[in-house]
Amino acid sequence: MTKYGSFPGARPRRLRTSPVMRRMVAETRLHPADFILPAFVREGVSEPVPIAAMPGVVQHTRDSLKKAALEAVEAGVSGIMLFGVPEESKKDAQGTVGTDPDGILQVALRDVRAEVGDDLLVMSDLCLDEFTDHGHCGVLDAEGRVDNDATLERYAEMAQVQADAGAHVVGPSGMMDGQIGVIRDALDQIGREDVAVLAYTAKYSSAFYGPFREAVGSSLQGDRKTYQQDPANWRESLRELELDLVEGADMVMVKPAGPYLDILARVADAVDVPVAAYQISGEYAMIEAAAEKGWIDRDRAIVETLTGIKRAGARNILTYWATEVARQLR
Repeated sequence: MTKYGSFPGARPRRLRTSPVMRRMVAETRLHPADFILPAFVREGVSEPVPIAAMPGVVQHTRDSLKKAALEAVEAGVSGIMLFGVPEESKKDAQGTVGTDPDGILQVALRDVRAEVGDDLLVMSDLCLDEFTDHGHCGVLDAEGRVDNDATLERYAEMAQVQADAGAHVVGPSGMMDGQIGVIRDALDQIGREDVAVLAYTAKYSSAFYGPFREAVGSSLQGDRKTYQQDPANWRESLRELELDLVEGADMVMVKPAGPYLDILARVADAVDVPVAAYQISGEYAMIEAAAEKGWIDRDRAIVETLTGIKRAGARNILTYWATEVARQLR
């Protein structure tokens, strides 16, 4: 009793008194099954190639990719999202290696499915940017602009070859109008109704993609502002969401994650399908760089950012720390 009587009558700090108390009342919990591991596989290399801007992340060989997939299974990770990095000489204006059954991404899909079967969801990036000599996510018209509808024809073919190669899930990341409907129809035409579509519903034109460009050996000329979303806008994300669901998306995604938690929360509140968020290369690189300088506690920062993404509404999180954090949680 103080001179103020029973003040304060409410003491929320009682629920923060010990680790076990904080654990018991935690509103948001991370679990290994929340995570999807993005992974890069590079054609023509005999050893994994470190990515300078992403310490700890590599461009895999086919063998090291299979090992990474097995490690993800053992850690309890739900999925692996594969990105192919072809030899530079194989890139062309149409991104034809992206639809070649013997292209690096399709070969890697078959490798990983053979290695892990159905113990890990094998997901495939469905986009042309890794395979085109101009680095854009679609084919270009005579004036050098991305041709939306011509690109959809390429995406339909990509969906079919990726499904044939073993993808459980395809992830169309190009932000072309109508891409989900075209891809769903293309998969159904070959009897692959079982292959799910993870829509990159709200993919923003972001400064945080920088390290990813190194990871995939991007040949980008110009920028992607005519098809990726403007960071200033949120209402158009909900319009994109409505269209993707009507076209048949099984799951939806917000990318990047950290700078767009408000978008993630709005999307999660609006739908009853699983919502994913991609903690992208720049988000990863900032934490790793600051930790290397001794400016932040690396492990705490990783868990805090992932918790924030899940708290905002993500059912699943694509993160380059997927296997590491899943092991810690187990």
